Amino acid sequence: MRTPATLMRTAVYASNMWPMTATTPVRAVTEDDDRLSVLRARLISPMPDDRLRSWVWALLVTAFGAFLRFDRLAVPRALIFDETYYVKDAWSILQHGVEWNTVSNANTLIQAGHTNIFQACGGTNCGEYVVQPEMGKLLIAVGEWMFGLNSFGWRFMSAVFGSLAILLICRIARRMTRSTLLGCIAGLLMSLDGLEFVLSRTGILDIFLMFFVLAAFGCVLIDRDESRERLAYAMASRPSDEAGPRLGIRRWRVLAGVFIGLAIATKWDAVWYLIGFAVLITAWDCGARRAAGLRDFIRGALSRDAVWLPLTFVLIPFVVYVATWSNWLITGTGYYRNYGQTHGVTTPVISALYSLYEYHYQAIHFGLGLRTPHPYQSQPWDWLVMTRPVAFFYECYTGPAGGPAHYCPTRYSGSEWSQEVLALGSPAIWWGSILALIFVLGWWLLHRDWRAGAVLCGMLAGWVIWFPLVSRTKFFYYALEFEPFLILALTLCIGLIIGPVTATILRRSIGAGVVGAYLLAVLLMFYYFYPIWAGKVIPYQDWYHHMWYKIGKGWILRVLNVPSRGLTRLANLA
Repeated sequence: MRTPATLMRTAVYASNMWPMTATTPVRAVTEDDDRLSVLRARLISPMPDDRLRSWVWALLVTAFGAFLRFDRLAVPRALIFDETYYVKDAWSILQHGVEWNTVSNANTLIQAGHTNIFQACGGTNCGEYVVQPEMGKLLIAVGEWMFGLNSFGWRFMSAVFGSLAILLICRIARRMTRSTLLGCIAGLLMSLDGLEFVLSRTGILDIFLMFFVLAAFGCVLIDRDESRERLAYAMASRPSDEAGPRLGIRRWRVLAGVFIGLAIATKWDAVWYLIGFAVLITAWDCGARRAAGLRDFIRGALSRDAVWLPLTFVLIPFVVYVATWSNWLITGTGYYRNYGQTHGVTTPVISALYSLYEYHYQAIHFGLGLRTPHPYQSQPWDWLVMTRPVAFFYECYTGPAGGPAHYCPTRYSGSEWSQEVLALGSPAIWWGSILALIFVLGWWLLHRDWRAGAVLCGMLAGWVIWFPLVSRTKFFYYALEFEPFLILALTLCIGLIIGPVTATILRRSIGAGVVGAYLLAVLLMFYYFYPIWAGKVIPYQDWYHHMWYKIGKGWILRVLNVPSRGLTRLANLA
């Protein structure tokens, strides 16, 4: 075990581990400090002392982002992209508890204001075969319950969760960098990114997935600070062996398990975050015990911290996940609900769970084998470059008024006006994140900075998993789930550009000028791309000038209302 004198010497180095922060650096520990002060200085960097002001600024940034998302939320007043699935599923859950089969012209009926869109059901063969879990649809149903089956209603909860994600990333970035300024910059970047903006205004699942993943990451981040504080106090009383003290079940890890369960209950690929975060927090535990001076830090982390992972990161997510299927388990008309009974499994609870298992087997097999060609499909190596964004909605009009009365007729050759909702990230953020990720990777390799490692872990957990599925149909907007980690990478780099408080005024002035110019570019790009993110009716030539990337198919294939699992009308530009 390291002596207090050794800890005092190494604690001085702790202040140099925070070059990305814009707040007061960690105080160097003197020999007059007691053992607890030494351990705390070694394990924990102090948070800024502007807690109330930091919440005010974070809420102001969130309010700004929320205003952008709720303004004109009902536009376009149509079912766009995969809303054609999830909107009807959510309404069915609201009416019948589970997803029922709808009539063939359900979309037309919905857009005409009708709500009776289901096929007649005699008690059997009512359930629709759906291939996504329930949580996201349950949340969409909340908006429909509050505001009805209309475009505002089915997008309301997406806007709520998209706005709350801005608040989350403000607080997470502040905790990572110990800087309120950098936290607000991270929130501003998310507020102004096009992909998060579009999916916050669309009634599909991905915004909920991103929120729950980000919330789980925030919980493990708080647990890192809290557990190190507890470890310092426990070590001050001199533990009995070199593995260190037992910290027991940690509340923030329990909450992280809940959020991971909700993420998996939104989309199944979130299970990789469960694995990634489990590896991350185990590495943090090893690092904390090693920094505390324990020689047997690996055994301590595995036998006294990781021993609780089966509870917090397996059992709790599993229970939460199954709980989100309660509506399917309680009712009797869901797809495959009676599979167990018809196949000889008649014990009440066992029969229902066996039916649920078989349903999952079929749905996951479908998801992994989805190979239907789609004009907007892309590969994960395309996503950071954004070579193939997704047109959620496109319509051609004969004039600026828009609406069904002004649709362009077949073979129309006159002046055109375009209305599009394009799921496209801000080039300043996404293209800039490529450089940020390269730098963060290098920073982690050279300095083993835990923040850089955390960002890379979150990024890889949501991105690399798609690489082996080359033939599977995939879309750029899947990248939303790891977008927060791109923004955190940019934020860490921005902190380094601004420089530490110990830098000269000239150095920090230059850094602030560079960062200010970058943020201005992000703001101007949001203003420029807003019409094709928010579905505004603009002249065709104006729309065409927004299509920057024209290599190959690029951004300029016009697809009219094409959901991800089917094709409807398609028109290529000449």
